Amino acid sequence: MRIGFIGLGTMGAGMASNLAKAGYELVVHDERKEAAEPFLNNRAIWAESPKELAELVDVIFLSLPGPTEVQGVAKGQNGLIEGMRPGAAIFDLSTNSPTIIRELHAVFSKQGYHVLDAPVSGGPAGAHSGKLALWIGGEKEIFDKYKPVLDSIGDQVAYIGPIGAGSVAKLVHNCAGYTIQAALGEVFTMGVKAGVEPLALWEAVRQGVLGRRRTFDGLINQFLPGVYDPPAFALKLAHKDVGLATALGREKGVPMRLSNLALEEMTEALNRGWGGSDSRSSLKLQLERAGVEVKVDPDRLKTALAKDPEL
Repeated sequence: MRIGFIGLGTMGAGMASNLAKAGYELVVHDERKEAAEPFLNNRAIWAESPKELAELVDVIFLSLPGPTEVQGVAKGQNGLIEGMRPGAAIFDLSTNSPTIIRELHAVFSKQGYHVLDAPVSGGPAGAHSGKLALWIGGEKEIFDKYKPVLDSIGDQVAYIGPIGAGSVAKLVHNCAGYTIQAALGEVFTMGVKAGVEPLALWEAVRQGVLGRRRTFDGLINQFLPGVYDPPAFALKLAHKDVGLATALGREKGVPMRLSNLALEEMTEALNRGWGGSDSRSSLKLQLERAGVEVKVDPDRLKTALAKDPEL
């Protein structure tokens, strides 16, 4: 199979290399031709434009900096849409806007082409090693058709849902990661200023529940099924703990902006009368504000948990 690949930067080069290692013939394009030299030296075909690349392949992968670049490659001058073969498919590996990818899907589908979002997670090291998560949104039959190709890029390939669903999952993942990172920076700073040696503090936190359990695993027992009683740990006790931490921050002159926000949420939940419910019951407040309900069927949750032996 001949595959088109556009964007041979830090992430794209690794992913394209793994496609070549899997035996696929590549047609490549990048705004810097020198980025393609390693591939051209390994028998890849150079395309002068996205249009020219689209004329030579039935499936195309994009690994670009963001929405602006994806739109330009897809429908700019000499863009993909000008050269696509009937029934051809595009997988956008970039971190993109769900709105933009849905708009592109609408435009391309009118002409009989397929657009799927396929953002990745694993960083440059994962792009080169093949240890990547790929979250796919779009037509399930197209996902199934090219699943073997996707498996050559990453070891964790998942179909998430309709077009845009993969991008939503990626944004949730990244935003959660960086928000948690900011919170860790805040509380770690407080701990060090309160007199604990940094490495000793890190080792202590690693030994606790937070350190032993993967972050998103904490959503399994209460948040996803929407069951907050009986509590694993009562909200009123969690509120007390966070209150003590923010008080220590004030005592030591450490700003605790994120922690204070968490305490405000927990206080509002207490005022709702949820003190005896699970500590995660405060999460219901945000669901309520957004008009969203989360209540996963127990059988579906059980099936999902069975896929992960660590849970």
